Amino acid sequence: MFSAATSGFLLGGSLIIAIGAQNAFILRQGLLREHVFVLCLICSLADAVLIAAGVGGLGTLVASSPKLIMAVTIGGAIFLGCYAVLAFRRAMHPETLRAARGGGGSLKAAVAACLAFTFLNPHVYLDTVLLLGSLSGRFVGAPRLAYGIGAATASFAWFFGLGYGARLLQPFFARPSAWRILDIIVGLVMAGIAVSLVARLFGQVSAG
Repeated sequence: MFSAATSGFLLGGSLIIAIGAQNAFILRQGLLREHVFVLCLICSLADAVLIAAGVGGLGTLVASSPKLIMAVTIGGAIFLGCYAVLAFRRAMHPETLRAARGGGGSLKAAVAACLAFTFLNPHVYLDTVLLLGSLSGRFVGAPRLAYGIGAATASFAWFFGLGYGARLLQPFFARPSAWRILDIIVGLVMAGIAVSLVARLFGQVSAG
């Protein structure tokens, strides 16, 4: 179960860390110290619900078909490999993430923007429901639950860490070199998981 939870945490974390509109929004709110707890909670719970849907529904469907598991594993490895390449490309041409400063936004407006960044982004469904959910088919019973909890835990850790840690990170992430380091780490994690998926697949084929 620990291995499954760790796998879910690392995969979920590697996907969510990628710099995007949602993360930029949370970073901005963290720098402004406005509605940080509510917004981080919305993002985290949204991910948890989507992950649960993927692990509970799509994961079960995939688990019933070894050929589908193979196809999803290959697709997941390719997907993560592409993400790794994109991360390494960003590392070669880093840019600072400009979190615009404004003043006194209302909670209602902030929540509306947060929901838009979360649910109007097609990648959130690809990452949580399809990719994370499909790859949960490698686990059965309690390990699958642990995998989902691990992935959801990564979302909570990332969003709250980003929201409340923003004020501490502001001087560091004002430099392009900081984003280069982050993207290299993201690329290495994704590439490592992709390689492990391919290795496990070849191991299963050899055993069969």
